[in-house]
Amino acid sequence: MNILVTGAAGFIGMATAQRLLQDGHSVLGLDNLNDYYDVGLKHSRLEQLQAHAGFRFVKLDVADRSGMQALFETQAISRVVHLAAQAGVRYSLENPHAYIDSNVTGFMNVLEGCRHRGVQHLVYASSSSVYGGNTRLPFSEHDGVDHPVSLYAATKKANELMAHTYSHLYGLPTTGLRFFTVYGPWGRPDMALFLFTKAILEGRPIAVYNHGHMQRDFTYVDDIVEGIVRVLNQPATPRGHDFKRSDDPATSHAPYRVFNIGNQQPASLLDFVACVEKALGQTATKTLLPLQAGDVPSTCASTEALEQWVGFVPATPLAVGVGRFVEWYRGYYAA
Repeated sequence: MNILVTGAAGFIGMATAQRLLQDGHSVLGLDNLNDYYDVGLKHSRLEQLQAHAGFRFVKLDVADRSGMQALFETQAISRVVHLAAQAGVRYSLENPHAYIDSNVTGFMNVLEGCRHRGVQHLVYASSSSVYGGNTRLPFSEHDGVDHPVSLYAATKKANELMAHTYSHLYGLPTTGLRFFTVYGPWGRPDMALFLFTKAILEGRPIAVYNHGHMQRDFTYVDDIVEGIVRVLNQPATPRGHDFKRSDDPATSHAPYRVFNIGNQQPASLLDFVACVEKALGQTATKTLLPLQAGDVPSTCASTEALEQWVGFVPATPLAVGVGRFVEWYRGYYAA
């Protein structure tokens, strides 16, 4: 198949495109290469993809309405993996308009392209952040997600609502994947693992929020990609529920699904730091700080629905995944 992967120069986008290429698909990678973080890292990721004959790249912003329309009109796209987004919970407090442009307007342009060109399946990145103020753990797709605590989370919830509308109105199969704290080689420089590793190696203190009592369901990137690929190959179908009685967020009369992808084994931030210290062979100097605005104390995924749908659940141990990241980090920055 010819698969469009948006955000192809991003962390998860690169890993997903690599896997699809290895599986024999042609991949059209899209990215705007913005400067939210080191553009050089994004170019390095693209170099990994451009080594494959089946990869083509187009520099384009998903918020560019005419550009996106032309892309869909001129390319024979079978399926879409939409990973392009303005990421980061904390940055949404500083630059909220970037989230509306990319995550809402951009998603609208993707939906319209899929609708008009008869795309077989749209798989898109949602986020564990949609659970917001929910306190019942593990987080389940059957729970309501009506209390976001950051604009980033609100835009991801908006994506799920928009996708359902297009699934209902136009029969477009859509599947949203709620990613839980993804980490691994080629990760984003604004995320904890990258920040901790860099600071420890440079002998600087690390900021540990909520005094280390945060818990996160850290999920290794290869597990995320496995989930994406399996779901992509099994398009959402209507679940046979009466339109007037479909009040369970996890069910729909439309070809629409939402799944958690998480490791189901949340770790405290202090335990996470301990894994980084062990992999580096160095001890961190920790600065304990209060919970930041927009953050939640704990996340934990229920993955029963994902396992029932595609027979897969993430299982990479945290120590293994952190070790692989540190190995990549040392090699990449040494080079």
